Amino acid sequence: MGAPAQPPMAWKYCGDQIKRWRAHAGVTREELSRAANYDIESVRSMEAGRRKPSLKLLETADELCDARGLLLGAKDYLISEKFSSYSRGYTQAESEAIAFHAYSTLLVPGLLQTEEYARETISNSYPPLDDEAVEARVSGRLQRQDRLRRTPTVFHGFVIHEAALRTIVGDRDVMKRQLTQILDVGRLRNVSIQVLPLNRTASNALDGPVILLETPDHQQLAYVEGQNTGVLYADAERVNVLAQRHGMIRMQALSIEESETFIGKMAEEL
Repeated sequence: MGAPAQPPMAWKYCGDQIKRWRAHAGVTREELSRAANYDIESVRSMEAGRRKPSLKLLETADELCDARGLLLGAKDYLISEKFSSYSRGYTQAESEAIAFHAYSTLLVPGLLQTEEYARETISNSYPPLDDEAVEARVSGRLQRQDRLRRTPTVFHGFVIHEAALRTIVGDRDVMKRQLTQILDVGRLRNVSIQVLPLNRTASNALDGPVILLETPDHQQLAYVEGQNTGVLYADAERVNVLAQRHGMIRMQALSIEESETFIGKMAEEL
């Protein structure tokens, strides 16, 4: 699960069909690029399936190649996914979990993000996402937050490194509203939020974020995410090590009450 994500097969098949129709109609890649107002490398990437063929390219190719709607029909198979390919196993496990504990290092946890914070992080990812993909990812992230208020309630414990709260995403106003939302969510009875201050950071806290889940059949899982990769562990030994590290990090963090005061002061400073 930690291998680099491959482009969806639908991208490759659709891109190949564009190339085949173009060749059959005697339309050059340069002509298609000019008509669709794309640079030639973008068209090349879409035809190769490295990049999702856009609706605009499908429409243009369908008209130029006289495909009579056969190319345009592929649009239903190119709907943007709400979650990155490497995290889909995790998001499914998260949606079913009966207990949730997370430690975040440089970003506010997705379950606590405001829409504008989420949009800033998603729209500035690289390689860049198209507008449709950005909207789908933002929508998916916000939908995940419904579980915080779901009935029956599920406990959610968050430990957030101070660095994540001080990293300006967007601008100071965006961050002020983000900190205010963290305080609001932290008042839910099934949510605990703690801050790990910079001056209390233990060595394991520098190894990166970790999420611990308990499934309905009481299996313990751990999820670790990095640069364009994510691994969901079910192996008891690995999960136990990560759970112990999370426990030590949580012990170093401020109490819930101290954390609320800490975040409130940070919001006032912005």
